[in-house]
Amino acid sequence: MDFLSTILIEKEREVKNLTAVQEVSEKLRPSFYQTVKEHPEKMHVIGEIKRASPSKGTINGDVDILQQAKDYEKAGVSAISVLTDPVFFKGKINDLAAIAQVVDVPILCKDFIIDERQLDRAKKAGASMVLLIVAALSASRLAELYQQAQARDLEVLMEVHNADELAQAQAIGANIIGINNRNLKTFKVSLQTSIELAQPEGDVIYISESGFKTGEDVEKVKHNYHGVLVGETLMRAANPVEKVRELQVRRK
Repeated sequence: MDFLSTILIEKEREVKNLTAVQEVSEKLRPSFYQTVKEHPEKMHVIGEIKRASPSKGTINGDVDILQQAKDYEKAGVSAISVLTDPVFFKGKINDLAAIAQVVDVPILCKDFIIDERQLDRAKKAGASMVLLIVAALSASRLAELYQQAQARDLEVLMEVHNADELAQAQAIGANIIGINNRNLKTFKVSLQTSIELAQPEGDVIYISESGFKTGEDVEKVKHNYHGVLVGETLMRAANPVEKVRELQVRRK
């Protein structure tokens, strides 16, 4: 089953009928990029609010998302990612809006963004960052949405899955690039993806996404990555604060 193609077909339908978003007053949040650059000594954690996924089904359907977000902030995450896809991940844009009112760290709108209207909704809901997936967009559309996100003062985490996509993200000038260890067609996960696509130190921040369960897992990528994005492990953790701190391994 090609999960990405299935999701994008549904996303086209969703974008045609976008629901109203709970608009929140804009809060000044720190730049994720600057936060990471100013603290290179540790691995930065992006903690994700994720009720479900296409491959795993329900992960934590009864989660108190506001308490989960507060726990992440208490633990010192550098950003919080909020899944807003309603069909495959059981998320809502208003989840993001609610979380934006109770935490002060950068907030990433995690969705399959294919249209400027989604950028506007993310901004209104309080996001300071958005995800753009190279595999989900044509080269021209990716460049357009990247520029449009910047015009809205939204930082962009540009997600790639292979060497060709990585080169495309670099050519566009993305300064925050996520290497997703999950194949979006099969949803299989392997940390080997990040290991094989590791880049030398430079101005770009590299985040390794998916597949992290322990601090030992993070140790495998710490020399070439500035941080990790973790969802399922934190959503299943009995104590999210302790788990975040376990994943914040020293880089230097």
